[in-house]
Amino acid sequence: MSKEIITLDHIDVVFEQKKRRIEAVKDVTIHINQGDIYGIVGYSGAGKSTLVRVINLLQVPTSGTIVVDEDVLFDEKKVQLTTTSLREKRRDIGMIFQHFNLMNQLTAEENVAFALKHSSLSKEEKKEKVKRLLDLVGLSERAENYPSQLSGGQKQRVAIARALANDPKILISDEATSALDPKTTKQILALLQELNQKLGLTVVLITHEMQIVKDIANRVAVMQDGNLIEEGSVLDIFSNPKKDLTKDFINTATGIEEALVKIEKQALVQNLPANSLLVQMKYAGNSTDEPILNQIYKRFEVTANILYGNIEILDGTPVGEMVVVLSGEKEALKEAQDAITQAGVSLHVLKEGK
Repeated sequence: MSKEIITLDHIDVVFEQKKRRIEAVKDVTIHINQGDIYGIVGYSGAGKSTLVRVINLLQVPTSGTIVVDEDVLFDEKKVQLTTTSLREKRRDIGMIFQHFNLMNQLTAEENVAFALKHSSLSKEEKKEKVKRLLDLVGLSERAENYPSQLSGGQKQRVAIARALANDPKILISDEATSALDPKTTKQILALLQELNQKLGLTVVLITHEMQIVKDIANRVAVMQDGNLIEEGSVLDIFSNPKKDLTKDFINTATGIEEALVKIEKQALVQNLPANSLLVQMKYAGNSTDEPILNQIYKRFEVTANILYGNIEILDGTPVGEMVVVLSGEKEALKEAQDAITQAGVSLHVLKEGK
C-alpha cells in the first residue's frame, strides 16, 4: 500500500477584508500518496492555489490539519512548527510557477545555484549539482544563458531545476504550463512525468485545464467556489464524472463537445433516416478489446456508421468514446443497444430518425 505523503483534513481558509468575509477554501480534505501525480482542477477563484499554498504554510489555514511526510505542520490547536523546523520542512517541497520567477540578472546556472545558497555543500559540490540538474532538465548547453536569451519552455526548465536543487520529495506546479504553447506544454508535462518516475517525486498540479491532468496525472480533484466537488482516480473521473462542472471540463479535454457541433451539421444527421439512432458511446478497460460493432451486425444486422472516435490511455487503461449512427429494424436496434450496454459500454441516444 502506498505511503501517504500529504494529508489535508477539513481545511478552511477565510480572509477578512474590511467588512467582507471571503471563504476561499471550505472544509476540504485531500490525501495524496507518495509518487502520485495529483491534479487539482478548477476555474479562476475556485480556491485551488490557496489550498495548495497551505501544504507548506505559505498560506496558514483558518482551521484544519496539515501533515506532510508524517510531520504535523498545523492542527486544530493552531500548533505549528518552529520557524527553523518549518524552513527545513519547506526544503522538501519545491514549487514552480506560471511566470517562472527567475532572476533576470542571473544566468541559468546562477538561478539554479541561488537555491543552494544556504546549502552545506562545498563550492565544487554546488557547481557539480547545478550541472547535474541542468542536464536532468535538458538544459546543459544553456547554462550560461540569461533568461532573456531563453524560450518560455527553457525558462520553465530552469525553474524546475531550481525547484529540485534541495532534493525535494514534493513538487508543486502552480499553473506552470499556462504561459506556454501547446507543444512546449507537452514537453514540460513529459519532463514532470519523467522526474516523477526517475526520482520518485510526488507532483501536485494546479491547473484550469483537464487536458493537462488527463495527460499525466493518476488522481484528480475538482474544485468550485472553494469546495471540493469531486475526487478520485483519473480513470474513474473520466469514465464516470458525477458533477456538471467535471463533465464540462472533460468534454473540453476530450474534444467531444466540438466534435458534436460539427456532427450535428452533417446532412446524414440532420436528415437521420427512419430506424436509425445517433448514439454516443463511452467505454473503458476490457470493453475496448471486444469488436462490439462487428458483433451487433452479425447478431442483429444493425449497421454502424462511425462519425467520431477517440481512444487514449489513462493511467495505463484504454478509454474511448465514439459517436455512431446505428441502423436496423426497430426491434433489432433495441436488442443491439442492450448488447452494447451489457458489454460494459455506456450508450446515450442523441437523436432518433423519423
